[in-house]
Amino acid sequence: MKRSVKLFSLLIVTGMVMVSCEGPMGPQGPQGSQGTKGEPGATVACTECHNQDVVESKAREYEHALHFSGVAFEEGSRAACAPCHSDQGFRFVVENNTPVTFVPDPANAGKYLNNYSVDAPTASLPGPISCFTCHSSLHTTYNGEDFSPLTTVAEVPMTMWGGTKTVNFAKSKGNLCAKCHQPRPVTASSGNVIDYALLVSDPNTKYTLSSISYRTGIHYGAQAAIAGGVGGIQFGSGYANSAHTANLSCGSCHMAEPRTLSGGHSFSVAGLFTGCNIGGCHTNMSATSPTFTNAVDDITGLLSDLATKINAIGNGHDILQKDPTDDQYHGYLDIYDAGSNPTGYWKNPDLGNVSFPPVTNAQFGAIINYQLVFRDGSTGVHNYQYTKKLLENTLAAW
Repeated sequence: MKRSVKLFSLLIVTGMVMVSCEGPMGPQGPQGSQGTKGEPGATVACTECHNQDVVESKAREYEHALHFSGVAFEEGSRAACAPCHSDQGFRFVVENNTPVTFVPDPANAGKYLNNYSVDAPTASLPGPISCFTCHSSLHTTYNGEDFSPLTTVAEVPMTMWGGTKTVNFAKSKGNLCAKCHQPRPVTASSGNVIDYALLVSDPNTKYTLSSISYRTGIHYGAQAAIAGGVGGIQFGSGYANSAHTANLSCGSCHMAEPRTLSGGHSFSVAGLFTGCNIGGCHTNMSATSPTFTNAVDDITGLLSDLATKINAIGNGHDILQKDPTDDQYHGYLDIYDAGSNPTGYWKNPDLGNVSFPPVTNAQFGAIINYQLVFRDGSTGVHNYQYTKKLLENTLAAW
């Protein structure tokens, strides 16, 4: 039988290069000893987080968060809105330590600019709030340590007050939430923030510090102001904070052990009391607990009383607009706006263009405080003592 040569190979033997023919393979030799373990590769490290119990579960929770499913980033293309309404805008103001001060506009005498905005390229491409918005160190070492540090836990200068007041929770993780969940400023025609102190020191004078329109007020981010016990128009005295302000972070309740569609990275507390019933806090808090129901009923009643008193200024027609979806006053004023409130009563050309009634400084302060408490959304749970005193003193202010 004629033998054929299948392959030539080069063998290095004692420093010499030899050419040989490859013969038939011999029996396999015994297995060698195991080598030393190498450094974990990226794929191995990724699985520390990217598994069903960590990232996948957090992602499922986040699908039920308003940060994900709401309209949070739809306003992010506006330079003044992007700091809270887009991922890029938020990280921009943190990285640049952007101040919330109001400064003279060098191009327009007598006008002011609010520094708290982002540059044009950042605002032109808004992105939704994502994991990277709050966890700025993700994908640096590719392991569980990347969840920290958070993007910021520094005290938060309040844009509503042009930086003259701050929110600073003792449990500093709450400052991350407060960075966005804070009230917007009320500004004069000059663009400068109004002098809120006059609403208290000169309560009976007609309010002229700004124009008054459908959207006049503090926007929706009232949670940090109420929870931190700072930022309201504080008539009178006797203000104090509940134990929540010093002893809890926002996540203590909003990111508690999940139940159904609440807790964890859903940030929802609807029907959730797992964060309440832990060591050092409550023991049997629930939706029917008198501690809970009494506080909610008390604040709901005071807020209703304030709405009634504000609406009485209209002498037969409400000042506040009632939202038809839930039959509540959200804090908007029932003033005609062609785009946002075409059925508004006051100043509506189709209804006789009825002038909006004059309000005093104290009454305008009451409108702001109504917005703060209603838009906080907790009906006193965030900071019962502060909320109760704010409403009581406001009702007595005029």
